[in-house]
Amino acid sequence: MTRVIYDFSPQHIVQLHQLYQTVWWANERSIEQTDACVNGSQVCIGLLDDNERLVGFTRVITDGIFKAILFDVIVCQSQRGKKLGLQLIDLVKGHPVLKNVQHIELYCLPELALFYSKLGFTTELGGVNLMRLVKD
Repeated sequence: MTRVIYDFSPQHIVQLHQLYQTVWWANERSIEQTDACVNGSQVCIGLLDDNERLVGFTRVITDGIFKAILFDVIVCQSQRGKKLGLQLIDLVKGHPVLKNVQHIELYCLPELALFYSKLGFTTELGGVNLMRLVKD
């Protein structure tokens, strides 16, 4: 059984930083960057196991009306296959801050597109392209 948290103690930030170290897309983040991205996001959701260890996390940046971008959906390797990713997405969809948002968007690897499409996400965006400016 997992417990849901929305507020992150310094201990939870350390645990999140440890989770980040296990994935290629976040393993170079410092503890300070981890703390800053949690504090700079409007919605953060964590899942704790029976031992109060952070085993799942996601965060959202939003304007509260038109757009919300889902970031850092992560589940501890030992907890995968237990539908914690599904639980995180359901918690995002039902969060009061996001109830009036028209579009929830995310980035994912091609191999995760099927997982997210089963949850209602689509790659059919009507000709919209993802563009990025990389700052030095």
